[in-house]
Amino acid sequence: MDTVRVIHDRAGQTLTVWFGDPARESVSSVDDAGVVVMKDEDGHVIGVEVLSYTGQPQAVALEVADAPPKS
Repeated sequence: MDTVRVIHDRAGQTLTVWFGDPARESVSSVDDAGVVVMKDEDGHVIGVEVLSYTGQPQAVALEVADAPPKS
């Protein structure tokens, strides 16, 4: 997937960023700061969600790099 999805839900006060296919979400966990990390069944992070987000989304810079080959 080459698309990054940013979803700001003002009513629900969340900011969600998907950099993988949301349909592949298998497990998620939330940390003490209120950030949910969504992973696929292989354990790869495919999205994050910030809970209690009340700010305004800003322009973001996105850098895409090829991952080094696995050995």
